[in-house]
Amino acid sequence: MAKVLVIGSGGREQALAWKLAQSPAVDTVYVAPGNGGSAGKIENVAVAFDDVNGLLRCAKEKGIDLALVGQETASEAGVVDAFQSEGIDIFGPTQKAVTIETSKAFSKDLMRAQHIPTAEYRYFTDPDAAREYAKSRPFPVVIKADGLATGKGVIIADKERTIDEAIDSIMVKKIFGSSGNTVVVEDFLKGRELSMHALSDGKTSVLFPPTQDHKQVFDGDNGPNTGGMGVYGPVDWVSPKMLKDIKAQVVTPALEGLAAQDALFAGCLYPGLMIDSQEIKVLEFNARFGDPEAQVYMRLLDSDLYDILKACVHGELRPEMVRWKTGHAVCVILASPGYPGEYPKGLPITGVKEAEDQDDIVIFHAGTALDASGQLVTAGGRVLNVTAVGQTLEDALAKVYTAVKSIHFEGMHYRKDIGRRA
Repeated sequence: MAKVLVIGSGGREQALAWKLAQSPAVDTVYVAPGNGGSAGKIENVAVAFDDVNGLLRCAKEKGIDLALVGQETASEAGVVDAFQSEGIDIFGPTQKAVTIETSKAFSKDLMRAQHIPTAEYRYFTDPDAAREYAKSRPFPVVIKADGLATGKGVIIADKERTIDEAIDSIMVKKIFGSSGNTVVVEDFLKGRELSMHALSDGKTSVLFPPTQDHKQVFDGDNGPNTGGMGVYGPVDWVSPKMLKDIKAQVVTPALEGLAAQDALFAGCLYPGLMIDSQEIKVLEFNARFGDPEAQVYMRLLDSDLYDILKACVHGELRPEMVRWKTGHAVCVILASPGYPGEYPKGLPITGVKEAEDQDDIVIFHAGTALDASGQLVTAGGRVLNVTAVGQTLEDALAKVYTAVKSIHFEGMHYRKDIGRRA
């Protein structure tokens, strides 16, 4: 029986651990560092997701057969390279391959070189030059921190004052730290956003069904960007031809471009897309499962995740290994008051069991912890991920929002329009 290590602390990692624990080949799933939602075959280990030596020690002590990187910061820190050097199976991109996510400037240059459709752009290390270029482009203009910013490093500016504020915040005040040393300024793309995922073993790739995320914090796509407030899938307006085009125009050339730079990509490639009529353009590339997209995918996956990830690690992925259930899944994020800005921690949470007792509901913990008395409390911005499945999207949405009404913590907020675009 296998022992698995999932690296990360959010709802995505809980969803992946939940699915891995269902495999008849798996004995225990450890989550490092995990959160208040680990139970049963899923156990937390108190190691930070970017502590390379600590994770390596943990893997050796526990006899880990497979590790899975959930958090992109772990790949950036070199966790995958370290595990590979010790001969421990690990699913996720190397430090070099993860640059497709950790540097937007690198990613945009890769897209240009590989003729992958994307917005016009330039990037800058000088704030004044960035301001001048941004103000020369048609409004609105998009300003992005080059490095990782937990989904919050994108600002859409519709006036000169907003450009000044965005560049000052990112490049001068360094609200995202060194991630703001460089900014990418690009043209705004119109259309419908789409989240795509593709598993890759380095030579073979398999597309997942399309999903649609809701990034802004408030209903109607208002307010600042977040790491994601909810998602549904599959997206019915995406045709089989469009999926073929996405693979041919986006996924395959990206993987080939990385391989040509000696950065063979074995992991989950996640391009965020904008679809305008039949025209496909890439907003950004991510190098891991999406959060909250993974929560929906794990509810719909009808295959053994452990077998799939092992095959990817060993270059043996086959398309027929990845099967999906019929119907739809939806995830609604319950967030702390103030998120995505400053928020309190330690707020008591009630009603989770009552919600989970309802039909077709699974709740993945994200920013939760257990206090000294064993009470479940908030410990992050995105606190709980409530998921539901149904034969129709309407059915899944009705179930999820009924379940949400059972849960309470002070100041809890969530979007009430997840999936309504469909």
